[in-house]
Amino acid sequence: MSELFTHLAWLPPARRFSDELKGLRGGAGPFGAELRRIATQGLSHAQLQRLGTVMEALVAGERGCAPLLPLRLGVLGDGTLNFLGQILPPTGARHSLLLDCICAPYGQAIQAALDPHSALHAADCDVVLVALDYRSLPLCEPAADEAQAAERVATSVEVLRTLCRGLRENGRSRLVIQTLAAPPEPLFGSFDALTPGAVGSMIARFNAAVAEACLDPSTYLLDTAGLASAVGLASWHAPAQWHVGKLPFALNLAPLYADHVCRLLAAIFGKARRALVLDLDNTLWGGVVGDDGVENLVLGAGDATGEAFLAVQRLALDLRRRGVVLAVCSKNNDDVARAAFRSHPEMLLKEEHIAVFRANWQDKPSNIRAIAEELALGLDALVFLDDNPVEREMVRSYLPEVATPELPDDPALYARTLAAAGYFEAVAFSDEDRARAEAYQANARRKTLQQSASSIDEFLDGLGMHARLQPFDALNRARIAQLVSKSNQFNLTTRRYSEAELQALETDPDAFTLQVRLEDRLGDNGMISVAVCRAAGGDSWEIEAWLMSCRVLGRGVERLVLRELVEQARRRGVRTLVGVYRPSPRNALVRGHYEALGFSLLREVGDGETHWTLSTSVEVEAPWFAVSHAPGPGVTPARLPA
Repeated sequence: MSELFTHLAWLPPARRFSDELKGLRGGAGPFGAELRRIATQGLSHAQLQRLGTVMEALVAGERGCAPLLPLRLGVLGDGTLNFLGQILPPTGARHSLLLDCICAPYGQAIQAALDPHSALHAADCDVVLVALDYRSLPLCEPAADEAQAAERVATSVEVLRTLCRGLRENGRSRLVIQTLAAPPEPLFGSFDALTPGAVGSMIARFNAAVAEACLDPSTYLLDTAGLASAVGLASWHAPAQWHVGKLPFALNLAPLYADHVCRLLAAIFGKARRALVLDLDNTLWGGVVGDDGVENLVLGAGDATGEAFLAVQRLALDLRRRGVVLAVCSKNNDDVARAAFRSHPEMLLKEEHIAVFRANWQDKPSNIRAIAEELALGLDALVFLDDNPVEREMVRSYLPEVATPELPDDPALYARTLAAAGYFEAVAFSDEDRARAEAYQANARRKTLQQSASSIDEFLDGLGMHARLQPFDALNRARIAQLVSKSNQFNLTTRRYSEAELQALETDPDAFTLQVRLEDRLGDNGMISVAVCRAAGGDSWEIEAWLMSCRVLGRGVERLVLRELVEQARRRGVRTLVGVYRPSPRNALVRGHYEALGFSLLREVGDGETHWTLSTSVEVEAPWFAVSHAPGPGVTPARLPA
């Protein structure tokens, strides 16, 4: 079954690759969407290299890369890594990233990290991947005893710390540190696991230190050891390729490795998927409920095929528990489709687990669009699971932003295929993440209430909204970083902050920070908005960042935030707020934000960037909210001098 991983079997096959490359080269205007569509296919190493070459020409031609997010990635480590610089950019396009890769020269990892004038530091990378290999560390040979083993592990950890320290001191890059893949050849056989000096045992201790290091802000774990185990250590390590060219893993696995790097980068920068849309017939159960009846569906323990469909439902439930939103999109009569959820005794999924349930006879692309709208999510936040290849191809054709994995003929592999695709990669997990699915379902209920209300004011007043306002703090730092990285549509400047940068803001005397949490009678929305202001000289503040979760759009939160900014500024003698709008491929939604709130245009900077001004003498109304303030630990809300 390793072919599932080695061939990235969840990706649809590339059928007209050469023709598509020609079309990509000859196109006009922004190339990002078409590049992403081509990259979201099962491409070989050679095809990724060809696509990477075309990418270089497109970027040089300055046609524009929308909707891809530009990122500069540094790569340093042991072995020959230059080949990654060729295939990471096209793989990144698959995950909505436009990567510019800077690889440290072979054998120069320490120099590249410690020299402040190295090409790696000169590039001012957004992220640096630290890709060490056990064969270049003291872990490469068995230790004589426990003391020597501990010394070798400590020395290897110090090498890693030295690299990271050099990277930190010469820049503010986020770091991705990979674990080490152990060799497949044990020295003592099964007794290796009980021998402290065995190579595998020392590598396990080193990997534990890596995991601990990745608990720090702005440091992320790439579990290469887990990936190598999934495909098999004997397949991961290619001795001949190491001896000849110092390739750290088998070259045929480069596309898989690149995909894991890029899915992690996507999660760091808010591009991971957030919702799973499920077909029903022959996807969640065997058979067609409308033809076979609920009682004849193939589902449940004691039957191999029935247990395979249970595995799909179990995975969907597990994803929901970690915050992934579930929806249903099925060609069925609504009452018939719901009957299986209500009355089949083996169903693990219930109606209450589904945020949006669309069972009708409309085409699936139209229904998926409606689901995205109801959830207030972009199409690129959705994954669509369907056993029918025709339906999959239709969704890919009309909604290429939606991730639509290929499924094998055997239902026993459905769950493994979905999990292997890594659409829902995470870099943090909080109580709010656990509650996210419930929050989206509550939001869907709010939309139903809004449709029945006679006016928007009546609807908002009836929600009983309570907002909690406070500065940034350590307790909520990880959640703030997550919201900052994921919010793209309602984001005025799309400025990103690492956790380390947020920590600095908490005590910066020249910054005012605001986090907003919102509850109403239908549930807790959690943290929904963030703003950062800085003293801009004289008696003005510049709104450096202002973003909001799209699931609370239309509820007046923006007026609540503005009222708070105006009142806090006025207390400090600040007379003017300056709002900045910087356009991005995703934030056209807020192009008119400041104008709608009563700001006046101050200047146009170029490339669509505009600056707006508002006197703090204005009174801003937000009558639907009850408000409470909670100062952060050791910090008062009033932190900027007049």
